[in-house]
Amino acid sequence: METHMLLTWSLLCLLLRPSAAQNTAPEGVLNCCEGDVLLLLDSSGSVSSYEYSRMLNFLSELVLPFSLGEDQVRVGLLQVGTQPRLEFGFDTYSTQSSLQGALSNTKPLRGDTNTVEALRMAMESVLRPGTADGARAGLPRVLVWLTDGVKPGDVIGPMAELREEGVAVLVVSTGHGNFQVLRQVVSPPVENNLYFVDIDHMSIITEDLRDAIIEIIRAERINVRDISTNSATLQWRPVLSGLTGYYEIRFAPVPSGGTGGGGGSGTGTSPSTGGSQYQRLTQSADSSTARLTGLKPDTSYTATLTPESNEQAFNTLSVTFTTKPEVLSPAVVSVSDSGPNSVRVSWGPLQPETVTSYYIEYSALPRGKLHAVTVDRTQNSTLLRDLQPDTTYLVTVSARHASGKERAMSVKVCTQEVTPALADLQLTTVGSDSVQVNWKGSEAGLRGYWLTWEGQQTSVPGQRSSFYLPADSLSTRLTHLPPSARVCVSPIYRTARGEGLCCTAQFQSEALTYGYQS
Repeated sequence: METHMLLTWSLLCLLLRPSAAQNTAPEGVLNCCEGDVLLLLDSSGSVSSYEYSRMLNFLSELVLPFSLGEDQVRVGLLQVGTQPRLEFGFDTYSTQSSLQGALSNTKPLRGDTNTVEALRMAMESVLRPGTADGARAGLPRVLVWLTDGVKPGDVIGPMAELREEGVAVLVVSTGHGNFQVLRQVVSPPVENNLYFVDIDHMSIITEDLRDAIIEIIRAERINVRDISTNSATLQWRPVLSGLTGYYEIRFAPVPSGGTGGGGGSGTGTSPSTGGSQYQRLTQSADSSTARLTGLKPDTSYTATLTPESNEQAFNTLSVTFTTKPEVLSPAVVSVSDSGPNSVRVSWGPLQPETVTSYYIEYSALPRGKLHAVTVDRTQNSTLLRDLQPDTTYLVTVSARHASGKERAMSVKVCTQEVTPALADLQLTTVGSDSVQVNWKGSEAGLRGYWLTWEGQQTSVPGQRSSFYLPADSLSTRLTHLPPSARVCVSPIYRTARGEGLCCTAQFQSEALTYGYQS
């Protein structure tokens, strides 16, 4: 009878004993994070077999919900004993089933608690980016140290070096000694990253410790870009890469007493969007973006992304964004290629999907004749011709929208002044170093003349000169010119200088007249 009762009690203990093999994935895997987590486990002789088993079960539960992989979370295990040993590195396991199996099969090292040597291994190889099987550069690194608190060694210095290198240090102690030492080695805030717990009640801190890790390695797994008035692009990390499945995307206006618009690949009422009508899209497993269209301007939307796969469960991610306010064309009008008789007018934004045509009116100020031209909705510029030179015009661009709305924008345009070239230039040499310069210029709007002369040996100081002459001047005499001096005269108008003429003075013993005439 006693033997039978003893056997029954033994079987009951075996059934009640926690086992990592009993761990099952939670409803949604945490595809929220990206980083490298190194588990530093005390497996020295001071840790009993029972305590060691409880520690492994705790670590299994701790990392179970994370989605593993190169673009997500990686986990390594370093054991502390007389000769610390890296049981497996970050690149060893990329699935929860293989990781959980490795943890359940891990054996203790025993011996002394050589934590200092284990930390040296962590610093020099495991947690150092760029080393073989080391941590990834640019991503968060976390060290979770699980210890019984017995003789941890001189760990304050090595732990400080790790923190200075950017590693976040979290500590769980199943003993209640060495509080002052442990509180110095953890990353702040101490209340979130240092835990003292009885070996039989470790499960009570699992969620809090996991949340502390998530806070460090949380990554933007979904974001919104290229937001316009009626569209936006969702972008996410491809957590289904290498798996079979698809992404389901739902989006709807944020409820504000009304309902959003339907359409798209499918519609329905979704609890995740507050009960409003949502649009639904699906994307293949290798996708990482989706374009949301048919949105309303200046409206807040909530979009949810659910990775669906029979191989692994993932939690749903959500993001909220607001579309840009509606901008009716034309919102800007600009001028280019201005000439005496024409000017190009451009406008934007180009909205061929909402605009039926553009209507351009223009007239000279203050009371010129009104002209108009209509252009196609696909055009965003037109060249206005047969304009008057040196004249200010008022140009109005109006867009006729398909919705019945009209928007107009006006701009002042100035045509360029006509600047005729000089038509005649004559030089008459007088003696050996003087010349009489004569020209003709009677164009309307002429303001004066710019005269320059230059010797052939321009490097000699004093071989160049320029000066201005009033509009009623048609001649001048230049003296003390160098041999073969080149003389140029240009007409000056209100806004610009016209094209000039040039002649070279040829000095002889007798007076000689020569020049240029167009």
